[in-house]
Amino acid sequence: NTRQKLSTEETIITPQGECTFLQNLVPLIDPKDEPYAVCGSMTDITKLKQAEQQLEEAKEKSDRHLTEAAEYVRSLIPMPISERGIRTDWRFEPSAELGGDSFGYHWIDDRHFAIYLVDVSGHGVSAALLSVTIINVLRSHSLQNTDFRVPDQVLASLNSAFPMEEQGGMYFTMWYGVYNTMSRSLAFSSAGHPPALLFEGNSNAYSGLRRLQTGNLFIGGLPDTQFQTERIILGETNRLFVYSDGVFEISTVDGSMWSFSQFEDFMARFSKSDGSVVQQVLGHAQEMNKSNVFEDDFSILEVDIIQQSD
Repeated sequence: NTRQKLSTEETIITPQGECTFLQNLVPLIDPKDEPYAVCGSMTDITKLKQAEQQLEEAKEKSDRHLTEAAEYVRSLIPMPISERGIRTDWRFEPSAELGGDSFGYHWIDDRHFAIYLVDVSGHGVSAALLSVTIINVLRSHSLQNTDFRVPDQVLASLNSAFPMEEQGGMYFTMWYGVYNTMSRSLAFSSAGHPPALLFEGNSNAYSGLRRLQTGNLFIGGLPDTQFQTERIILGETNRLFVYSDGVFEISTVDGSMWSFSQFEDFMARFSKSDGSVVQQVLGHAQEMNKSNVFEDDFSILEVDIIQQSD
């Protein structure tokens, strides 16, 4: 008595092998709007089923590649350290499609400590591989005629080495800073990147906030771009946060977006915490997002600097 179309799939074994058919049963209606017969048709959908299987296998392979690429990016991030007045902590949560975030830090020499974060445009394995390449260049100091203690030189050399027309249209933003233990200063330069947040204080509490950003163009856009470096003198205790825009551009369940000012207020409130600030930021973002998977990579690096007495 049903008047709805009934569709079923059946697998029929033929002498040549397996053949899958789709059977559609459609009721025929008389002038009194009553069903009086059923019309059936059968269509060979073997090729369609094969295509569906190939598509599913391709998706599984792509997912494996993304997972492997994300794990490789994570493996390159140095372990947290606590030495010579410097303590680091970080969180990295790749998006489902994997973005182009990567970051790190290392001693350039006995007096200079480098801090950097890169965010390549786009998503997928290509963006991740470019990000990893840039990080390896920074770690190995493999840019010619570049003083890695001078941030604007580093950005200019990267701009020359990675023009977007040679990288499939991909460009990147970044923040690069160098802490000098002798002068107790921090030199920094950013290229189209969100400002690093520096909370300064003393042995009792963190108070003042500085936004560390320079008005430089993103890297890879235009040849011969001039980059600027700024330098500040650090106080007794310092808590520095470097991050990608995926940390504060969080979509909530009602469709709104966490604003930068809200993110900054959150950081100011929790920067005084004795616990892991970056973990609290991650937990809050996951709660707002109602998911542990974000639309963009979630990358945040904390560097605490306590000035050492001579």
